[in-house]
Amino acid sequence: MGRTTEQERSRQLVAQETARIIVTQGIRDYRVAKTKAAERLGLRGRGSLPGNGEIEQAIEDYHQIFGGDGHALLLRSLRRAALSAMRLLAPFSPRLVGPVLNGTADENSAVNLHAFSDSAEMIAMHLDGAAIPYRSYERRLKSRRDRVNTYPGYEFEHEGFFVQATVFPFDGMRQAPLSPVDGKPMQRADSKAVATLLE
Repeated sequence: MGRTTEQERSRQLVAQETARIIVTQGIRDYRVAKTKAAERLGLRGRGSLPGNGEIEQAIEDYHQIFGGDGHALLLRSLRRAALSAMRLLAPFSPRLVGPVLNGTADENSAVNLHAFSDSAEMIAMHLDGAAIPYRSYERRLKSRRDRVNTYPGYEFEHEGFFVQATVFPFDGMRQAPLSPVDGKPMQRADSKAVATLLE
């Protein structure tokens, strides 16, 4: 019994340190942050590392303890920028996903959107038409446990924040990719839901 409790305590300590690293250093890769936290605490190889769900919870706790009003204001600004970017990309039915939606975002977070078009170039043309500079990227996401797909995307600055719009084919609206946090389909919010969050 004592060993399990010690293991749980170790996992908890690693989760807390991982959350601190993610928030203060802007490391987005949970695995990298976890390894760094375990090394820093001298807990490598002692019991299993915390799962991504535990880390997500630890990030939420960190924001509640250390973030206070500042975090609430930042989250509101990020969500406002998200809603404005969603209106800009309205022809592509954008959905908000990730930390800005679930409340674990920090000042290093980008606004993550899923946009839908059978031709990713249409979004590039749309941004060109609005005279918005962007850079393209590729994102690998799991569509099923055993299947990883690569999607194109465009990153641009909007209202002082970086927005990353990952492009899915139209039929990708029905099936969200799996979240790296809990392995379940990602939560997505349309502009109406984001507006409700801001009320």
